[in-house]
Amino acid sequence: MEIKQNISLKPYNTFGVEVNAKSFVEVNNAEELKEVLKENDKQILILGGGSNVLFTRDFNGLVIKNNLTGISIIKEDDTSVWLKVGAGEIWHQFVLFCLEKNYAGLENLSLIPGNVGASPMQNIGAYGVEVKDVITEVEAFDLNTFSIQKFSNSACEFGYRTSVFKTSEKGNYFITAVTYKLKKQAEINTSYGAIENELLRMNVSSPSIKDVSDAVINIRSSKLPDPKKIGNSGSFFKNPIVSLLQKNKILKDYPNAPNYPQRDGSFKMAAGWLIEQCGWKGKCLGDYGVHDKQALVLVNYGSAKGSDIFELSEEIIKSVIDTFGIELEREVNIL
Repeated sequence: MEIKQNISLKPYNTFGVEVNAKSFVEVNNAEELKEVLKENDKQILILGGGSNVLFTRDFNGLVIKNNLTGISIIKEDDTSVWLKVGAGEIWHQFVLFCLEKNYAGLENLSLIPGNVGASPMQNIGAYGVEVKDVITEVEAFDLNTFSIQKFSNSACEFGYRTSVFKTSEKGNYFITAVTYKLKKQAEINTSYGAIENELLRMNVSSPSIKDVSDAVINIRSSKLPDPKKIGNSGSFFKNPIVSLLQKNKILKDYPNAPNYPQRDGSFKMAAGWLIEQCGWKGKCLGDYGVHDKQALVLVNYGSAKGSDIFELSEEIIKSVIDTFGIELEREVNIL
């Protein structure tokens, strides 16, 4: 384990933004983490896959790269299996592992960028599924007491693209492992229309979890740019939740506006659609802009600064407020 100085973070963020960290270290287990923390009193940033962060400036502190890996069965019965997974595992590689073992529950979350540790923090979700529905426990290192704490599902306080790790406990914990309860017999979820349409195109009438995963991968690949080719963090904004009154007001002027009823009587609006109506889809501003196939995705085409992309997001937020009276919330962390 070596603490390096003045390291470029370009390889460690999917936007491909060129910024430097004053100090940088990769940790492979909790003991290394404890050792690093005891010997350093600098400002700390924990970095996983770098897929949910936009750097707008250099980081004048210590970046700790989470490399804790490993997948193990900690319990199983006739219907389910409990997998404890190191937070540094690549998320999609873990999904592929589950598909190979025929463990069901994560297939709708295929091809989401980032590492396992981000899944509870963000409560990642896609195509009718949220990861909170399969997480039983989150293990995390308390950065203040240097002890391991375990969070039950309820203690994580999951919400739409959020958790206790992004709210009241933000910056207090380093997630080390996540336990998922997956099914041995699949309960296929194709309720999201795009999946049904893609399965029809694939000529699949009785889909397996592999078929659902393939459909999701096809959909995501057709809409979202590969971060290895074009810098991006996937969806930059959350889909906003509005009241019935707000929804009806929008539908009066835009009858075809996509909206999805929620259990509490509110409605989820499609942020990408709102942004597109404001004329941003495909807009290019030199080295950066809005992706031409999905308006939710802001992209770095070359050597754009993080501050440029942030300012673009500010302009998009303002235009959606002006047009629809809805304030979009960023899904990406700004640093």
